[in-house]
Amino acid sequence: MRISRAPRTGVSASSGWVTGDVREEQPPLSRVIVMDQNLPAPLATQRVEIRRITIAPGYAAGLHVHNGPVFGSIETGSVVYQIEGEPETVLKAGDVFYEPEGVRIARFDARDDGVTFLGYFLLADGMNAELVFPEV
Repeated sequence: MRISRAPRTGVSASSGWVTGDVREEQPPLSRVIVMDQNLPAPLATQRVEIRRITIAPGYAAGLHVHNGPVFGSIETGSVVYQIEGEPETVLKAGDVFYEPEGVRIARFDARDDGVTFLGYFLLADGMNAELVFPEV
């Protein structure tokens, strides 16, 4: 049996993660749950429509309601997001959000940098995504 010495850095020739003052290797695959959202009721989803939506800098989308649940992921820019009656939050690139069916979304306002996001619309058979702008 041959014994080999580890270099002074503490790094061995084998693969894996190394901690300390040496750069750690990245795993070849990483899966991270960024949202795990329960729906208020079972939904017979027949299809999912994914839209890339861009809102100009400073534009306020206004109070709105969706006819089905919508999930989203911010690609670029930022937005002020608020479900009516809840605190507002700023969403930035990489953040995800959920707009429940029939719930009043008080704010989805692009900030000075504008925003581009992917919206995932869960749709039942024969259903089209609809957006309603109720009276304030």
